[in-house]
Amino acid sequence: MGESDRYIDYKIKRQRFTLGQPDNALVWLFAFNVIFFLVLLFIKVAIEANDNSSAVFYSRVLPWFQLPASVSTFAGRPWTFFTFMFSEVEILRGVSNMLWLWAFGSILQNLSGNKKLVPVYLYGGFAAALFFIAASYLLPTNKVNINSAALLGANASIMAIAAAATMIAPGYRIFRHINGGIPLWILTMVYFTIDLVSVADKPAATAIAHIAGAGAGFLFVALLQKKIDGSIWMNNLYNWFINLFEPNKHKNGNSVKEKVFYNTGNRSPYKKTSNVTEQRINEILDKINQKGINQLTKEERDILKRAGEE
Repeated sequence: MGESDRYIDYKIKRQRFTLGQPDNALVWLFAFNVIFFLVLLFIKVAIEANDNSSAVFYSRVLPWFQLPASVSTFAGRPWTFFTFMFSEVEILRGVSNMLWLWAFGSILQNLSGNKKLVPVYLYGGFAAALFFIAASYLLPTNKVNINSAALLGANASIMAIAAAATMIAPGYRIFRHINGGIPLWILTMVYFTIDLVSVADKPAATAIAHIAGAGAGFLFVALLQKKIDGSIWMNNLYNWFINLFEPNKHKNGNSVKEKVFYNTGNRSPYKKTSNVTEQRINEILDKINQKGINQLTKEERDILKRAGEE
């Protein structure tokens, strides 16, 4: 068993990442999608109950959430660059998207850490938006209906997460209790096929947008492997904003760490011997959740290995 597999098995056994855990990026993404869906569903039901028709909803409400193909229309609704990737009105597609998001999102968390998930999701949506608008103008068949065409749904962002996770570990096994498990790349191919078939009856720009989302996930990991982390600026911006309301959050952190995790005894204070304690293991697991297993030091890897063997 490799070190990565040992960590994943150990983490599942300890059940460290729970639904209620603070800063769980997957839960936040799931919650945003569900909230937007419920808001739109409530508005739609209310309009249908009042007018006995959903035409008003699709013509006057939904356009404020979906990304328009027309640049002139988009200029008047710039927020749709973000809202479209969290919005959905079709129940079956919404439920399907959340299942895929949970499946691929949890895998990406295990492989790269908690702080990569939201940036990959957003990059997938941004790439989809740009390519959707560009394709709508460049493809003659789409340009005819450019004033009515729009993009909606989390599909492109989920494809980015799926592509990123698969590029990191294509041989990652799911359902390990069934004949050793199914490789992740097979699940990803199944998802991509289902997604592209589902938009076969829509303008080609929609399929291009979804493929662009997958490409964003692929590019994110390719740059990450070259030590270019596209998530840093997003996380720094988020931390800066949060710290505006918690200025004393990180004070006196190092002194506690030194006292709890190291025993110097009668030895030189510069010679540290690591202790395998419950608190030390928890810190290492939290570091993996936030930054990924590749960011562990040799000492931390050794502690994790010894804990797994025990």
